[in-house]
Amino acid sequence: MRLIFSRFWLLTIISLLLSLSIGVINPQTSFALSWMDLLFRGVQVIQLSTISPQQEVAIGGQINQGLLESGKVKLSKDARINQYVQEIGQRLAATSDRPDLPYTFQVVRDNSINAFATMGGFVYLHTGLIKTADNEAELASVIAHEIGHIVGRHSIAQLRNTALAQGLLSAAGLETKTWVQLAVNLAYSLPNSRKDELEADRLGLKNLDRAGYEPTAMISFMRKLAQQGGGGSTPTILSTHPATSDRIVALQKQLNSVNN
Repeated sequence: MRLIFSRFWLLTIISLLLSLSIGVINPQTSFALSWMDLLFRGVQVIQLSTISPQQEVAIGGQINQGLLESGKVKLSKDARINQYVQEIGQRLAATSDRPDLPYTFQVVRDNSINAFATMGGFVYLHTGLIKTADNEAELASVIAHEIGHIVGRHSIAQLRNTALAQGLLSAAGLETKTWVQLAVNLAYSLPNSRKDELEADRLGLKNLDRAGYEPTAMISFMRKLAQQGGGGSTPTILSTHPATSDRIVALQKQLNSVNN
């Protein structure tokens, strides 16, 4: 009983401190809330931080449905290319750091050179990017990078931080409908942070090698895209990412450390 009581107060103190930090960031909102409201908000943030894989997959499926219904994503009906991408994706999923997720790889009918991922194992590849890859290893490098975002749970953190910044979290929590709608909007409009992109590169490169692909393909494809951007038309996948040169340097260092 004493141990349970101590844990209760420990959670209460952590929640209160987290609530106070939210109040410092957004003093006007905090001023209007009672101490009890702030306490419950702190507990809710902790719950969002520990979302289960099952919840992640379920919400990811709803986000996918929302993307399709919104018209933001129009899937390719080419069975051959869909099967090809599925085979590469599942090969990489099996060697990733989260192999138990039910990954879904989808081809988007869009000529822009882009790819993105949402929570729960959903990966989207534009036809424009697929056409740009010269070989399977280059295409696999992009898929491995997107899997890296899923492994790092980047979209979950991005969604949680945005919900907090916009004041959407209430004492009762964030409704799933609101959560899904926010995530649908973020999928295209909000780029990942530099830290997240570099981590996705690092995880992707490691996974690419484990799956039996030539890891240098990630660097060669990145350089190719950067050269295309030199003509004044920056590929979408690079326009929402940190400096390509920084990413190439970091990847090269990672390769060198593995080879030495």
